[in-house]
Amino acid sequence: MPTSPATSPQASPQASPQAGPTVPDAAACSCGPTRRQLLRGTGAAAGAIAGAGVLAACAEQKPTPQEAAASASAAGAGTVVVALADVPVGGAVAAKVGGQDVLVTQPTQGEVHAFSAICTHAGCTVAPGEGELLCPCHQSRYALTDAAVLGGPAPEPLPSIQVEVSGDDVVLA
Repeated sequence: MPTSPATSPQASPQASPQAGPTVPDAAACSCGPTRRQLLRGTGAAAGAIAGAGVLAACAEQKPTPQEAAASASAAGAGTVVVALADVPVGGAVAAKVGGQDVLVTQPTQGEVHAFSAICTHAGCTVAPGEGELLCPCHQSRYALTDAAVLGGPAPEPLPSIQVEVSGDDVVLA
């Protein structure tokens, strides 16, 4: 008696025990996305959300160096910027005035200056360096006395903020 295709060993959906379980044909399955597809989609969505957050942070409006200097100066004459003892002779210290990052320098004993800490090249925060002010982003370097550009891509000096020594403090003038 001939065997029908349904009962033929070649047409049987079950494989031999040595071959392991069979995997259904993906094209034949109409049950929706696989778990792998869902996980890939979830990962891609999470990446897109994280990327959007980074772009939003990059798009945040930063003040220009001139705006930051004006904002710091607006804190008013007599506002304490930093204790004079905290400013090394031949160096600088970072501080905040009116919510703005500033640098206070003391090139020689008793001579103090203050500048916006926003780099005139790309808006990074400039920091005290060894006998100069240094932008960590692109290595622009500025002088302690007048924030003149000593090197790097910065196109102009850091804007100055008028300060003076009052007692033991450096204050806005």
